[in-house]
Order: sequence, then structure tokens, then C-alpha cells
Amino acid sequence: MKLVIALIKPFKLEEVKDALARIGLEGLIVAEVKGFGHQKGHTETFRGTEYTVDFHPRVRIEVAVSDEQKDKVVSTLVQAAYTGTPGDGRVFVLPLEEVTRIDTSQQGPAAL
Repeated sequence: MKLVIALIKPFKLEEVKDALARIGLEGLIVAEVKGFGHQKGHTETFRGTEYTVDFHPRVRIEVAVSDEQKDKVVSTLVQAAYTGTPGDGRVFVLPLEEVTRIDTSQQGPAAL
């Protein structure tokens, strides 16, 4: 089993969610986060006052998948989140040792 974590631009969330649903993914976790990568911060002016924007808003998507689903999920995330501009995001794949479904006590891949 794998835990796939994607950091994407917020306006791409619906497109990514729909693309994952089309390949049969049944559940995911979404959180609003802030961060920066290679583009770092930048300076903006608001009502005559200059300030630094250090962090950019992003959406973090977490999906637990079987080993067989991993490649399809990653490629779907990359295609759906792509804009061609810097800061499109990242996809991380981590090993997932155990999953237990609380309501049924199912464990392992059956709990996904």
C-alpha cells in the first residue's frame, strides 16, 4: 500500500478531484496549506504599503492506494494539476505499513 500526497494550486482542485473519480478512486483527504518552493517569496504593495508574501496557498491531497493503483493515481494527479507554470506542485509517494477501517475493523488493502 502507498500514501500519495500531492501539493497543487487551489484552482486545480475540482479538476484533480474529478480526474481521480474517473479512474475509480473512492476517497481522499484535502487540506488548505501554505508553503514555498523554488519561487520563494515576493514583494507586493497594498494601499501604498509594501509587504513580503513568503508563502503561497496550496491544496494538499492525500490518497491511500494499493501498490497496483499507485502509478495510475500519480499520472492522473500530474496530468490534472498541470498548468505549465512554475509552482504547479509536487507528488510524493510514501510506503503505508498498515490501515485499519474503524467502523468494520478491516485491515490492510481491504480497509482502503
